Amino acid sequence: MLPLFCTVAIFTTFTLPVTAQTTTDATEVPAVMINNGAGDLTETEGLSVVGENTKPVDDLFEAKVLEITEERQVNSADGTRVTQQNIKMKGVGDKWKNVEFSFIGISEVIAISSNVYKKGDRVLVNHQIDSDGNDVYYIADYVRRWPLYLLAFLFALTITLVGKARGLRSLIALIISFLIILKGTIPLILAGWNPLAVGIATCVLIFIFLIYITDGWSHKSHLAIFSLAISMVVVALLSWIFTYLTRLTGTSSEETLFLIGIGKKAIDFKGLFLSGVLIGALGVLDDIVIGQIEAVDQIKKANPKLPVRQSFKLALNVGNAHIGAMVNTLFLAYAGASLPLLILFSVHEPPFLTFGQVINSELIASEIVRTLVGSLGIALAMPLATYLATKFYRPKT
Repeated sequence: MLPLFCTVAIFTTFTLPVTAQTTTDATEVPAVMINNGAGDLTETEGLSVVGENTKPVDDLFEAKVLEITEERQVNSADGTRVTQQNIKMKGVGDKWKNVEFSFIGISEVIAISSNVYKKGDRVLVNHQIDSDGNDVYYIADYVRRWPLYLLAFLFALTITLVGKARGLRSLIALIISFLIILKGTIPLILAGWNPLAVGIATCVLIFIFLIYITDGWSHKSHLAIFSLAISMVVVALLSWIFTYLTRLTGTSSEETLFLIGIGKKAIDFKGLFLSGVLIGALGVLDDIVIGQIEAVDQIKKANPKLPVRQSFKLALNVGNAHIGAMVNTLFLAYAGASLPLLILFSVHEPPFLTFGQVINSELIASEIVRTLVGSLGIALAMPLATYLATKFYRPKT
């Protein structure tokens, strides 16, 4: 699930792009551009800015920082120290290999925030052509994939070492879940299928693969599938009801603006929102359901003669502790991820002057519905899975 109060960044990261001079006798074009984080360049008063007069050529390539030719620090209007740099770079890979660019990042324009680069950094560079036919380049961002690859490797290694065979199976199930969403869910939605129907089918496929790959073909797995199915039906109904009551359109996040007109048919954004609620809730529902069935299994193995009522009570105590810990964990995770927005609320800046205005915003209301519906699903799934396990599960002796 996404953070409770915010799904989009509060502060857009700006980079200061400038025109480049290649080593192939190209003429340097004096222009200053500001990247708004979405690849758009905006005009700054009193300066020649590349924006509406540039023609995107969809050319994003990697480059390596060769040298910081000049650097200075300036004060922004709010007193923040901003570092500006002139950078010499060289393209890597494909047609840009070994092509050098001189970036003039020192300017009278002060970005809200900008990255500070050093020699050896690998960055993404965007290529555009201005109205006069000159090449224009700006730094889009760092190349981050190698640290992410390392983090993914450490994650997989740790899960495998700690969880052993079951941990490895869970990784396989995770990869399959990702492929189902990437290769099945997204293409079907773009092809014009109903997002809610596609989301429901996605959840069914994911929890079937997830449970049977991780826990094998067993009575416990069958009970988990049945418990998850009932819980997902409840979550689907609650999300549909409260999405209707709160009049959510599913278009509150900035990402939806980029989806307009890209599919074969118009995307149903309300259905897309409901689909996201279901997929987001699936992970935590799986956690609570599997945990409760495993608790019942261990209780019955420890004392096979324990009455069903007593087994249910003991497992329910475990589940209550699990829910309490999960609620605190989710709240702290949401608060930590939403600190900038929480600060914005506390200073009472428009349009968040009152608590009523805050929760009335569709952006905030969407996340409240998403989070609380998922949490309700957890609270209902716990006793359901516990009851089914104590009533129908018989551990192997």
